[in-house]
Amino acid sequence: MILVDWQISDRIRHGHIFVDPFNPDLIQPNSLDIRLGGHFVWYLPGQDVIDPYDHESVCAQTEAITASSFTLFPGQFVLAETLEVIGLPDDIVASIEGKSSIARLGIELHQTGGWIDAGFRGSITLEMCNVNARPVKVYEGMSIGQLVFYSTERASAPYNVKSGAKYMNQRQATLSKYYANKKE
Repeated sequence: MILVDWQISDRIRHGHIFVDPFNPDLIQPNSLDIRLGGHFVWYLPGQDVIDPYDHESVCAQTEAITASSFTLFPGQFVLAETLEVIGLPDDIVASIEGKSSIARLGIELHQTGGWIDAGFRGSITLEMCNVNARPVKVYEGMSIGQLVFYSTERASAPYNVKSGAKYMNQRQATLSKYYANKKE
């Protein structure tokens, strides 16, 4: 079941869903708007292959900044953080969706990593890309996306107790940690 506005508000107010900072004005009929943080990470252009199993290649040739705005150029891919830190209990999951006003500028908010497991806590790393033919400037604090919350059965092993929860308590835009998986 997708939570509606009064359910989202109630669960946040009673501490069942953690959102910090929380602004009640960001609650929508079926979602909670989330805002862009100020930390951005991106890969520099080059020919070196990124091997997901190799920590050094995943982290090589990247740049990061903390800024109040960021200009995404056509075709550019950047990781960004949400301003909000969220915490989910063992019976609620969330998905992150782009706002249509931002999508209409050509900004994709997430590539495929838009699912947030029950038990997750931390800021969300956005996988942003500009598919517009022109540069687009984004600003820290702007509503950039929305979280849709789903009520589920209680997970027996939520993310916060799961072995190998690589992104638990992450802050800032976080590069892939796929290298922590065993190569089969």
